[in-house]
Amino acid sequence: MSAATTSRYVIEAEVMPKQGVNDPQGDSILSGLRSLGFAETARVRCGKLIRLEIDAESEEAAIARATAMCEKLLANPVIEEFDLRAIPASQAGA
Repeated sequence: MSAATTSRYVIEAEVMPKQGVNDPQGDSILSGLRSLGFAETARVRCGKLIRLEIDAESEEAAIARATAMCEKLLANPVIEEFDLRAIPASQAGA
């Protein structure tokens, strides 16, 4: 029996406040932009981008593991939502 072949994936987890949830950091950025003369800025939502390197048997398995990570630690499910994107590490660059 052979060991399962794994590949490395870079997972980008974009975590953002849910719609309708206060975003004081986004409000502060919006205020700062307007005070600097960027009056055309209508709205700012501020979140975080978390980049993970995961060894997995497939892209789907890497996404599944990253989903579990977001649900358990990386995102607060009460006030945040997340979106995941997988990139083979060989194509992710530096």
